[in-house]
Amino acid sequence: MAHTHHGETHEPASSLRTHYSSAVTEALDGQTITLAGWAHEIRDLGKLKFLVLRDREGRVQVTAKEGVADSLVIDSLKGVSRESVVVVVGNVVKNAKAPGGVEVVPSKITVIASAQSPLPLDVTGKVDADLDTRINNRFMDVRKPEVMAVFRIRAKVQEAFREFFLKKKFIEINPPSIIAAASEGGTNLFALTYFEKEAYLCQSPQLYKQMILAGGFDKVFMTVPVFRAESHNTTKHLNEIYQMDIEKAFIRDEEGVLEELEGVTYHIIKKVVEECPQELKALNRNLEVPKLPLPRVTYDECLEILNKKGMKMPWGEDLSSEACHLLKDEFTGPYIIKAWPTKVRAFYSRPYDDDPERCGAFDLMLGDLELCSGAQRIHDHDQLVAALKKRGLNPANFEFYLSAFKYGMPPHGGWSIGSERITQVLTGVPNIRETVLWPRDRTRLTP
Repeated sequence: MAHTHHGETHEPASSLRTHYSSAVTEALDGQTITLAGWAHEIRDLGKLKFLVLRDREGRVQVTAKEGVADSLVIDSLKGVSRESVVVVVGNVVKNAKAPGGVEVVPSKITVIASAQSPLPLDVTGKVDADLDTRINNRFMDVRKPEVMAVFRIRAKVQEAFREFFLKKKFIEINPPSIIAAASEGGTNLFALTYFEKEAYLCQSPQLYKQMILAGGFDKVFMTVPVFRAESHNTTKHLNEIYQMDIEKAFIRDEEGVLEELEGVTYHIIKKVVEECPQELKALNRNLEVPKLPLPRVTYDECLEILNKKGMKMPWGEDLSSEACHLLKDEFTGPYIIKAWPTKVRAFYSRPYDDDPERCGAFDLMLGDLELCSGAQRIHDHDQLVAALKKRGLNPANFEFYLSAFKYGMPPHGGWSIGSERITQVLTGVPNIRETVLWPRDRTRLTP
């Protein structure tokens, strides 16, 4: 599993290693190099001893032959336990039988940090562990190439998101995580003691990203943690998630932010396909880059499709997971559901002028998972106050937010993609907890 796409070919002099495993190719035949990593496997075949060294870029076979290798090297190999941190100095030798066509013949092996045994998890993948055991020992779990692959893809998703919006001249902002009132109404908030007051963990940066548009920023993006006190226990929900959000001013309608949504979705998937081939291979994934524009379908058209499939759903209800499951067969890749009933969407979603029962809200779907939701927002102060009252929310609790609408708020809209959801869809892992290094759910607060 010699990788060739990550990392530089030669590390700086301040590093313990000269090369990552991915740089160890036939081109280095005959050269002396230094590798540093973990002892993935140790095999003793009498006169032949193998150490498979693993670093974040892959694995390299280190081969010591009695009578050829220094006896000190042979002795130090005997003292290596699996998953110990080792530094190996040796010569690169072509060998067609070795993985990647090369091996390293060691002149010195140093154990930097010895691993105790038994190990809490098997890193070679020969012994399965349940998800709880894996998360309890996450530091060990991520040593598995297929687990590390999930997090490299997640990192690539976030990199692609940021890259896309910087290129589009969006400004990155950092809204607060501690708030005084609910962003979206409702009770799904974690309360905390804030000096003499009660405060809450932010469930969405929504109000802040809208307010800043009144400041003339025009186009903003952010990656923020949000906290939802919902006692779900499913494979799709968590209580702490990372949202990738945008908000954009001076739009005609919701299409003004849907162009960015489909653009970044395309860019993220394309970048993962092009720059993470080894990770996708480790996860046995074959991703299709979607064609643009993404298909649009209205909420009403969704009900017609469901009706034809024998599922009768009253107009004005949210789409259930069963409904989303039935809809996914109609679309091969990502698709967008538009024109939602106003009453099922957040209070700030802007009703259509000619059809106030429906609004400029939308969802981005991939398979049967909602990856993103957004809308054109109400930008008129009085209309916003009326919308709050209609939901039984007290405008006085939203005064800090409403004041931004009194002094010139341009028409605007935005959306939010969950880093975890899109990573789950792209990597194909069955449980969203596998996309977070240290997940927070109904029962888990450690590690």
